[in-house]
Amino acid sequence: MRKALTAVTSLFAVLATFSLVVGPIWEQLGRQRAIRDFPAPGHAIDIGGRQIQMDCRGVGTPTVVFDSGLGFFGSLSWAKVQDEVAKFTRACAYSRAGIIWSDDKEGPHDGEGVARDLHAALAAAGESGPFVMTGHSMGGPYITTYTKLYGDEVSGLVYVDASHPDQFDEAALGKSLEAAMLVKVAKIAQGLSWTGIVRLGAAVLGGDAPNAPREALKISNAFASKSLGPVLTEWDAIPATLDAVRAFRQLGARPIAVLTRMVPTPEPTSNCAVKGKGDKLDRVWLELQNDIASWSVRSTHRIVCDAGHNIQFDRPDAVVAAILEVVSEVRSDPPSRAPDASLH
Repeated sequence: MRKALTAVTSLFAVLATFSLVVGPIWEQLGRQRAIRDFPAPGHAIDIGGRQIQMDCRGVGTPTVVFDSGLGFFGSLSWAKVQDEVAKFTRACAYSRAGIIWSDDKEGPHDGEGVARDLHAALAAAGESGPFVMTGHSMGGPYITTYTKLYGDEVSGLVYVDASHPDQFDEAALGKSLEAAMLVKVAKIAQGLSWTGIVRLGAAVLGGDAPNAPREALKISNAFASKSLGPVLTEWDAIPATLDAVRAFRQLGARPIAVLTRMVPTPEPTSNCAVKGKGDKLDRVWLELQNDIASWSVRSTHRIVCDAGHNIQFDRPDAVVAAILEVVSEVRSDPPSRAPDASLH
């Protein structure tokens, strides 16, 4: 028995040593392959010692600027949408600091920092307003903060199942224990990313967006070990990001479109329904989305059936239609700037 125990212990020691030697080499080779195999679309924009990846396509005005949700996709979040939008106007997608091809930065990654990075990147790239800002999930608070800081550049907004400043209040959705545990595990994994554990996890688990383009998923996984740290830094900055938006909910007469995902119902009398375990949470989410729609006197709010949280992957047609609607409104009747639209 003692011999067997010694043998097992020795085996684990050998495997651990092997992993600590081979893992870091595999990780470094993986990072080099990612850079070689997946060059950045668009351009690397210098914003003062750091580079932000930005991909602009099409011609026309206003320019649509895409801001992704919290995660690993960066500019690829809009892979199913951008080319369609570029058929009728200029369309720019980018990756935030540290995500995929963009350089990371020191300090918090809160909404104001994100907005200032984006503003600097757009200016350095020679892209000028008017802009129709389009944000998914946490991209919603980011584009709202951009409007708060640079309101004279923003002519319209599109919110794609966007986060709400009150969504983590106890009376609303609250921060789930499951999410907190996932973040703790992710932070441990980030600390060990040099061993290749994050790369292995991305390869085995894949992503949580089943309708994402295969190439986008492959690229985001290839850069996962690089992107994880900045994603977690953004997560830690969420309270500050939402606080900034909480104090700014007046978008004046800018046209806005709000898209909200909802589960389909089998009954032919209704398009969508909230039902089952998620009933209460879905109803609260719908109320929060209704509130976002109230931030402008020129707004539309559409419930998108047959779509999960990533509407831009599940129903890209709905996102393109919402953007076209706002772009058309801006072209036909540009909004007058509200006196509190910009706080420089």
